[in-house]
Amino acid sequence: MNTAEGKWLIRGINAVIGDNVVRDAAVAVTDGIITKIMTEDALPDAVEGTIVDGKGGWLLPGFIDLHVHGGFGADFMDASGEAYDAITSFHASRGTTRMLATTVTASPEAIAAVLEAAASYRSGTMPYASLEGVHLEGPFISELWPGAQNPSYISQPRLDWVQAWNTDYPGLIKQLTLAPEKEGSAAVISYLAAHGIVAAAGHTDARYEQIEAAVEAGLTQAVHTFNAMRALHHREPGTVGAVLSDDRIYAELIADGHHVHPAAIRLLVQSKPRDRVILITDAISAAGLGDGSYELGGLDVDVLQGVARLRQGGALAGSTLTMIDAFRFVLANTRLSVAEVSRMASGNPARQLGLQQVTGSIEIGKLADLVLTDAAFSSVIHTWVQGRLVHDANAGHVY
Repeated sequence: MNTAEGKWLIRGINAVIGDNVVRDAAVAVTDGIITKIMTEDALPDAVEGTIVDGKGGWLLPGFIDLHVHGGFGADFMDASGEAYDAITSFHASRGTTRMLATTVTASPEAIAAVLEAAASYRSGTMPYASLEGVHLEGPFISELWPGAQNPSYISQPRLDWVQAWNTDYPGLIKQLTLAPEKEGSAAVISYLAAHGIVAAAGHTDARYEQIEAAVEAGLTQAVHTFNAMRALHHREPGTVGAVLSDDRIYAELIADGHHVHPAAIRLLVQSKPRDRVILITDAISAAGLGDGSYELGGLDVDVLQGVARLRQGGALAGSTLTMIDAFRFVLANTRLSVAEVSRMASGNPARQLGLQQVTGSIEIGKLADLVLTDAAFSSVIHTWVQGRLVHDANAGHVY
């Protein structure tokens, strides 16, 4: 095997190239950049670099998870480099190449600690999946729809807090989830939009008209659509009705079969443009581990048969989902093509983060954020982040 530094040739694959699938494809990478896309019959006789035989598997753009709390026993609220290594390593082994460190509703001090830890982590090498920034889920959410968020820390929207966090850590906050019906939310949403931060509706009792007003103010996303939000009614469409009908809103989706029924998933993808659905995991520290007792935001969580619920009240408490599982579930339960599901897992979140020019799809000149799976999407064989191999199933997991 030729192992020239910085060069890869991934061959014998079905590759998602843009919005199409190329069979019997080969993709070349040099110094972290995709340099050539060709078919097997066009390969030169002499090839430089490490050759990977995909054996008829799939090469996909790396998954981008905008909403993930943890994994493999660690939580982003732990606010430590060791925890962040555990999370980014585990999810890289399941195909995620970029993610947002997602908080829970907590004290301002705890949130600031996550911001400090994330900024410190990003200043280093980041050996596994890339931590693109922070998603603040709360604390400006509805008391009526706390889900698994700790109600003790729910707050009215505080523009001064958001301004201080963004001033202290410029560019680090990429998304903030709030209930747009709460007094003071409009000013926060306008500030977020003006500073390039995704304003998202979640854990909300907003009526249809309130969501529409929030969109006019700059709101562009709905967090875990259908979950912890005012439901659809034919005389008051609610939050869900606004998300389904307004093409300006990106809709996050937890596709694990527990949070959202397959029929509702089909309703969502039939209602929304293909470029407005984003697959997420909402994974907690239990992801990658077995059933047992865990914690989320200071609340006790029990995981049984892979489903996480609060010990008190039984509300779903995040998930144990990974992006490859979500990808496979949507593919199996809708009529969407591989390329369409890939867009939801990679291209659409890249666009929301403003990264579409450099990642989110397999194109010449883009970063080599790549995932190689088997033919059935049942396992991830390799994961590359900017052309660097961060997961090799043949050599054992990286975590």
